[in-house]
Amino acid sequence: MIHEVDEALRRLLAETGLPERGIDVVFDAPTRDFAARRNAPTVSVFLYGLREDPDRRQAGTLAEHDPDGLVTGHRPAPRWFELAYLVTAWTNRPQDEHRLLAEVLQCLTATDALPARLLTGTLAELGLTVGLDIAGRDTGLPSVSDVWSSLGGELRPSVDLRVLAPLPGERSPAGPPVTEGLVLHASEGLPVDGPGRRLRYQGASDPGPDGFAAPRERGLPPGRRPRGSAPGRAR
Repeated sequence: MIHEVDEALRRLLAETGLPERGIDVVFDAPTRDFAARRNAPTVSVFLYGLREDPDRRQAGTLAEHDPDGLVTGHRPAPRWFELAYLVTAWTNRPQDEHRLLAEVLQCLTATDALPARLLTGTLAELGLTVGLDIAGRDTGLPSVSDVWSSLGGELRPSVDLRVLAPLPGERSPAGPPVTEGLVLHASEGLPVDGPGRRLRYQGASDPGPDGFAAPRERGLPPGRRPRGSAPGRAR
């Protein structure tokens, strides 16, 4: 799921025309070594944190269907994770960096979710909304200043981007659908290895709201009397 979010973000930023203008979009950590190695204007989208959102956890399973509507498998309900990205712009002049970062910020705030056309893999298969947010609240992830301190670099303008994405559960395939009726073999009068008789369910009547477990009258065995009745005189 993480690499699919990376790809969706790369496609989203590419739609603003950054590659055509010679601006690279990378996912490297913005360390001192990174700053020394780059040789072109660059936008860094660095994943620095990952946490599950327990409030969105659900129980149960989801059925998967083929184009004909038949169940082909089951998956546990997806679990949601918040991915934290540190987005920075790198050029030779601070003014150009600010301009480029403003362009990136405009792109990221233009929508509250990654467009479906940009999703791939399991994110596309699930068809769920992958939300975008410019963080303004504490969710237990490291702060931006702590991230810069860990990277060993100097604090610089950045966008703290959060992506809320689903992680699908392991798929369990379903058995083949039942397409034939029950087959009974009778040993009396018929060969045991014969084709048997196939029961069809066409035109079956409705058993009612209680199904086949509806209560029914049962006769008493000989010599038994209904409970609570007075015993009769012996004959």
